[in-house]
Amino acid sequence: MCGIAGFVSRQAGPEAAALCHDMIDALVHRGPDDGGVWSEPSSGVVMGHRRLAILDLSPRGNQPMHSSSGRYVVAYNGEIYNFLRLQKELELQGARFCGHSDTEVLLAAVEAWGVRGAVEQFVGMFAFALWDREERTLWLARDRIGEKPLYYGWQGKSFLFGSELKALRRHPDWQGEIDRDVLALFMRHNYVPGPWSIYRGIRKLLPGTLLCFQVGTPPGTLPEPEAYWSAAQVVEQGLAHPFEGGEREAVDALESLLLETIADKMISDVPLG
Repeated sequence: MCGIAGFVSRQAGPEAAALCHDMIDALVHRGPDDGGVWSEPSSGVVMGHRRLAILDLSPRGNQPMHSSSGRYVVAYNGEIYNFLRLQKELELQGARFCGHSDTEVLLAAVEAWGVRGAVEQFVGMFAFALWDREERTLWLARDRIGEKPLYYGWQGKSFLFGSELKALRRHPDWQGEIDRDVLALFMRHNYVPGPWSIYRGIRKLLPGTLLCFQVGTPPGTLPEPEAYWSAAQVVEQGLAHPFEGGEREAVDALESLLLETIADKMISDVPLG
């Protein structure tokens, strides 16, 4: 478990990096092994990361991490279980890797296939913030099921994002106004349903979605997330192309899928169990 936090603000000055360090300090419990911050003052973009080292324990796995071309910078929480298969495919296309972290594979996949094309290939649990230095665009993404959390929204003139609300509350523009409509939802359902949060102006990124934020977006304006995966589509595809084998073939196919899935989840550079 790692943690990410950051912001985009036209008012971001020399103190922006220190401010982001304070935000990620609220996430030390998610990532006790390392902490890093990256900023681009000309764009007002700042992102930070707290690391729990699981894959590639060396400094080459630290974040925020830059892509090989330098175009993309990512702060990423989670694990891409099929990263080794994706790495082999990318190497066949000419990609070269310095370390052996799934973060590096994530960046190489984005460079090769674009953000949308890459996330469609990812099997795992993740939430990340990716800055495109060429397009001056911030991408937020969350895994298919929503195992990893990600909050975002405007507070004053700053666009904030992070793994937990406690990181966002460290920002000086934080207003913390309780959304009374969402409070009513909480009283009805006994939890806060997405895409809302208990605070006005702050939302949860829904599972299986991407959000594209352009620098220069007027304060208070939130872009609409776009879905890259949905369980309903998977069901429709299954109904349209049902399994045609017998019972023995079905058992063998299920066993193969289970073994592959479990093997993917056993990849680690630290002890398991």
